[in-house]
Amino acid sequence: MKVLIVDDEQHVREAIRLLGDWDRQGVKEIYEASNGEEATNLISRHKPQIIFSDMKMPKMDGIQLLEWIKDNHPTGKTIVVTGYDDYHYMRKAIHFGSADYILKPVDPEVLNQTLEHAIKAWEKEEFERKKDKDRYQLINQMKPIYRDRMFTKLLNNHGLDEMNYEETGLPESSVYQTALVKINEKTIKRFGGGRDIVYFTVLNVINEIVTAKNRGIGFRYLAHKGEIVIIFWEKTADVEQLLIGIYNTLKNVLGISCPIALGIPVDHSVYLLKSYQKAKDVLLSQNVMDKEAVRVYLEEREQDAPEINLLSHSAAIELATQAGEINAFEEVFDNITRDFRERSFLSWNQLIQFEKEYLVISHRFFTKYNIPYSLSEENEKRIDLFFDENGTFMLEDYIERRKREISLMLRVAKRHSRKRKSNILSDIEQYLQANFYRDVKLQEIADHFYLSREYISRKFKQEFNENISDYIVKIRINKAKSLLKNSQLKIYEIANMIGYQDDKYFRKVFKKVAGITPNEYRSSHM
Repeated sequence: MKVLIVDDEQHVREAIRLLGDWDRQGVKEIYEASNGEEATNLISRHKPQIIFSDMKMPKMDGIQLLEWIKDNHPTGKTIVVTGYDDYHYMRKAIHFGSADYILKPVDPEVLNQTLEHAIKAWEKEEFERKKDKDRYQLINQMKPIYRDRMFTKLLNNHGLDEMNYEETGLPESSVYQTALVKINEKTIKRFGGGRDIVYFTVLNVINEIVTAKNRGIGFRYLAHKGEIVIIFWEKTADVEQLLIGIYNTLKNVLGISCPIALGIPVDHSVYLLKSYQKAKDVLLSQNVMDKEAVRVYLEEREQDAPEINLLSHSAAIELATQAGEINAFEEVFDNITRDFRERSFLSWNQLIQFEKEYLVISHRFFTKYNIPYSLSEENEKRIDLFFDENGTFMLEDYIERRKREISLMLRVAKRHSRKRKSNILSDIEQYLQANFYRDVKLQEIADHFYLSREYISRKFKQEFNENISDYIVKIRINKAKSLLKNSQLKIYEIANMIGYQDDKYFRKVFKKVAGITPNEYRSSHM
């Protein structure tokens, strides 16, 4: 423990040095200064924990010294040495964080009580500082996958007890605030499809910036693809500048835009999800057609005009489908594109909703024409590819891609329609798909379609390269795969639902067809 005594009167310095019970308080070194300027030099060199300071001194008085200490040595505890008539100075001293004061002439008992109080206060604060430092070191030493899991749980406010909450290393703070960093598929493609490499690179940039100021931690949010979340604590006033620095650095490193949205401040870590949800709302409200140099968003953007609804064009789309030509769709798409272009506004929310409606219409189309299909339901992933390196949405490219998809759908529908008219086997296939959970016999099929069993068996094998029983097994296993992604269903329940009363037999059949057990398949898709 080190002490500095600052007073322009030598007898006052000597009195404090002689009257202090230094050994009992653990003080090993005592320094003296006759004015504020000397004091600043000694403080910079020796970093004393306790500083006694007079108020009226030449060159730099006590008020100026306390202000300097607050900015340059904030961990030190100051004790003002003042006279009875210096209450103006005492108020200033309190303003600049002085721990206590003693009056001249110095009373030995008051001096030592004040010293003891100041030392205990310093030790308590030092303990908290060390605790925060240890926590922050723990955060940085975590393995990335463990860190991501822990903070994802913390953000969702579940699955953490008091013990493993401590393991997160999140310091106690009067305020927390989250920011959301969007990583799109184009960024990942730029890295050759290496998703983990992208997250590793982005998180390195983020954490290098925020850890330099001991202000926050970034992690991969495992609950949603393409998202990194930053948790800030304390001093949220300059978060915007930090985020701008992060955005610009990522732009320089990756060569592509990673939009960032800021959530609201919250006063406890249990409300972090609320802050994150606000950040998500802020991001989804932004205009993706804007050409902006820095995509750091602090507030939601209001939209005056009503949203453009693709389903409102469903009648025109139905007529175009019946016509069966892509030219019939041109007018529909041109109208929609013109609406977006005239408004010069298209929010993330609107774009995602538009893509959902597009998938609904596609689903109706394929269902109507009984066409087996597979369309990705990851709407954001399908959209991500249409952003340029500056983060601006390329509307024309998006529309052209959807036109090509519809053109392909129309060709498939025509081909499938012709095939269906000439081939009764498509009806038999539909019958099997609708009744896969029952023990459908060949005779039942023959009776239903007024054909011989031999003809059905032979033609089915020629068309599908497998017999009917194997085909039913394939349908069942595909259905089982879909149900296994629902963690609420037991294995035996799934077995019963698809037509197997014996779940052990179901497990055996599943492994034979899929190559892995039902449990292994479920684990790989959770």
